[in-house]
Amino acid sequence: MPGSDRACFVDTNIWPYAFIESDKEKRAHATTVLTRADIIVSTQVVNEVCVNLVRKVQFSEPDLRRLVAAFSRRYRVVALDQGVQLRASLLREQYSLSFWDSLIVASAVLSGAGTLYTEDMQHELVIEEMQILNPFVVAS
Repeated sequence: MPGSDRACFVDTNIWPYAFIESDKEKRAHATTVLTRADIIVSTQVVNEVCVNLVRKVQFSEPDLRRLVAAFSRRYRVVALDQGVQLRASLLREQYSLSFWDSLIVASAVLSGAGTLYTEDMQHELVIEEMQILNPFVVAS
């Protein structure tokens, strides 16, 4: 499996399952992913998680500040910069990714992640030696 021994990048759509999802099976899968010691996120992911928590569970500003600080303490947070934007543009051309998904993939690739956990992209697709996995897909 490409990159399985390297750090993993966790997309925005996995976090709410651990924080607010009532589906116990999905919550368990998300929690398993999030208990890894080598998690990477981008500032885009942190921002999107905050927006979702404000919309869905009315997180307060103090709650958001604590959450942002917790992300920075627990995980490696990579910034969205010009390098990410340019790599995202190339990835959009190569793989027909959406604008926002290409930023996630570029952030993950440039951060050295071996795996990108998301439910929005093709399960088991490999991009530049990084494998995309949907943690909610049950192996048959």
